[in-house]
Amino acid sequence: MEINGGRCNSGDKSQVEGEISVLSSDLFLDHVGEVTLTFNSDGLSWKSHDSFDNDGSTCLGIKFLPKMATKMATKLRFSDIYAVVLMNGGRIQESDLTTASECFSGNDSHDSGMNHFTVHTFQKSKSQPCLWILASYTFGHQDLQTCQMWVKIINGTLDKEVGRPKNLLVFVHPLSGKGNGLRTWETVAPIFSRAKINIKVIVTQRAGHAFDVMRSTTNEELNSYDGVLAVGGDGFFNEILNGYLSSRHKVPFPPVPSDFFDALGNDSNPLVNDPTEADSENHKNEETDPLFSSSSQIESGFSHLRTNDGSHSVDQQIEYPPPNQRLRFGIIPAGSTDAIVICTTGARDPITSALHIILGKRLCLDVAQVVRWKTTSTSKIEPRVRYAASFAGYGFYGDVITESEKYRWMGPKRYDYAGTKVFLKHRSYEAELGFLEVESEKDSPTSDGSRMFTKARSFKRKKSERIICRANCNVCNTKPVYSSTKSTPATPHLSAQETKWLKSRGRFLSVGAAIMSNRNERAPDGLVADAHLSDGFLHLLLIKDCPHALYLWHLTQLAKKGGNPLNFDFVEHHKTRAFTFTSIGNESVWNLDGELFQAHKLSAQVFRGLICLFASGPEV
Repeated sequence: MEINGGRCNSGDKSQVEGEISVLSSDLFLDHVGEVTLTFNSDGLSWKSHDSFDNDGSTCLGIKFLPKMATKMATKLRFSDIYAVVLMNGGRIQESDLTTASECFSGNDSHDSGMNHFTVHTFQKSKSQPCLWILASYTFGHQDLQTCQMWVKIINGTLDKEVGRPKNLLVFVHPLSGKGNGLRTWETVAPIFSRAKINIKVIVTQRAGHAFDVMRSTTNEELNSYDGVLAVGGDGFFNEILNGYLSSRHKVPFPPVPSDFFDALGNDSNPLVNDPTEADSENHKNEETDPLFSSSSQIESGFSHLRTNDGSHSVDQQIEYPPPNQRLRFGIIPAGSTDAIVICTTGARDPITSALHIILGKRLCLDVAQVVRWKTTSTSKIEPRVRYAASFAGYGFYGDVITESEKYRWMGPKRYDYAGTKVFLKHRSYEAELGFLEVESEKDSPTSDGSRMFTKARSFKRKKSERIICRANCNVCNTKPVYSSTKSTPATPHLSAQETKWLKSRGRFLSVGAAIMSNRNERAPDGLVADAHLSDGFLHLLLIKDCPHALYLWHLTQLAKKGGNPLNFDFVEHHKTRAFTFTSIGNESVWNLDGELFQAHKLSAQVFRGLICLFASGPEV
């Protein structure tokens, strides 16, 4: 049919569930000229009316070629379009292909009365495929109804894209990183507005503010949101995560250090954390840590089973409902390290992260539950629960965070300064660790018979054997997150006949538990290059006491692209699902996703795919 001289073809009106399968119109595309825009089942495509396959136009013997047209896409998938906006008036810029007559007469064939609409999408950087760059395509027509029709049809299709959020709760840390949390949010907020997403923004006023809000928000209110965003760093996301899980995650505690109950002389093992029964004020305890979650009052209905070596486990018959899998989390990077964002999107870029969120990407993430075991003056067991999404570290890692707190005014550079000071002090700490054996560890030799001490090279692979976690990772997708609606994710709570615990005791410069690779700008391959985001395992890294020079060599390998920091005799690397820790003598502090956590006796377990992020994983 004809509309004001412009062709609008829906001649092929084959209907599929009420949708037009083919629609085309002659429109003007900014920087290109006249094109035929076609609506397809999976996206938009266009073809220019000018033939760029010929020799082009010439003027006084000079050949003119288009500057933009040959570089622009000619097809857009709906899954890559995040908004379409109608803009009345304005001038469409013509093609950069100039004709000979236009050299003298100019190009004023279309006046400023042109109506136009803009399709907003993104392009992947050619040099960094993980970096997504905003892109837009502006189409024009003299008839307003034609533009309105296209906007309505495209918006209707975008509304049917599965998984895209409509309502989001956003926490902004104004002092995150270099103090640019608010500026970072102001940079990406227009993109969310353009995509017509309803946003509730909370700018935090103090430490623990986001934790308190997430903990006190009812499930009914939380269900009104499609996701929760953190504009900040890893530590800020950790605060939000702990606020969410501390009041909702009813699961068995991880195994307890074997000597803990022996020292108490009893067998009352409170191994089930039920946050619904916890005192809502317990997290505001005497240690003034807003992220502590206490379960000291929960001492009824607990299972207490011991494994063959004395470690404790729980009865698998108990049912624990999974957390809300509809709710997703997102991170707009504005921190000092932003390791979680780099590992899940491949780029430390606020716009890239915003696009992952708006387009409804989905990626499951392992989370570690970390429990500090402590007894009160009345011999009452008082576990303290925290969660970590990326890393838990002791010794060097904890000392650096502790030291860096004195120099917050330096911004991210404080970590380099604090790291240098801690390195020069070269402290080591005596500790004993137990960890659950997995298949890859079973063939590891042991040393003397007095204790099960695995060799340092128990879990070393050649670089060629590494499988790096990427988008659509086969390792993370091998099994569903939940085996049934009544079961929990894979946890280390197995029967006594199925578990075997190994132990390692000595002096350590650092103890680390990597839940993901932890790639960042200081360690381009991360702590463990082939750690995965959702395989149900963590990587236990034990750095034994060694000379300064060797430890420096290890650290330089971490900072080197393609380095091999685990290929040292003083480094133990164990892939496991749970571990226990007991400090002996002088103590350091634990670093959980950049947040401090003091613990003399500690145990941890990883839950596979416990939460979901708005992300798709890094590109190859």
